[in-house]
Amino acid sequence: MDFLHTMVRVTDIDASLKFYCEGLGLKEMRRVENEKGRFTLVFLASPDDLERSGLKGDEYPLPSGLPMIELTYNWPNENGESEDYGEGRNFGHLAYRVDDIYAACQRLVDIGVTINRPPRDGNMAFVRSPDNISIELLQRGDRLAPQEPWVSMENNGAW
Repeated sequence: MDFLHTMVRVTDIDASLKFYCEGLGLKEMRRVENEKGRFTLVFLASPDDLERSGLKGDEYPLPSGLPMIELTYNWPNENGESEDYGEGRNFGHLAYRVDDIYAACQRLVDIGVTINRPPRDGNMAFVRSPDNISIELLQRGDRLAPQEPWVSMENNGAW
């Protein structure tokens, strides 16, 4: 399993990038603008981590072994209103890449963990830690063929 990133929700992408990039010196690694989902994702890494990794910084998909922060900016709604996350909701999730998403989820189910967002697509799942921290699991490489019981499993709670 590889650590991928930590997601933080932001309300002002420009102010956040100024803080993280100009203030802390992080480097933008990748940006995703999703009009349908109405959000922007910006992945940041420290120059020191990038140098230690031996990567150039233009690899995609983003490589394992490069700890990053994912800034998630949810666009204002049609009325121009933005969600107020309050403290606690602004932190999103931890993300790990796994060799077999189905096996990883089954191990968690076997110890009594609820799969909040099952890996119906053979690629992504969400669970929560005992302290209610959201954890994203992503399939290494190509997504796996859809399998039961995951395909038919409903979402359970929030992630």
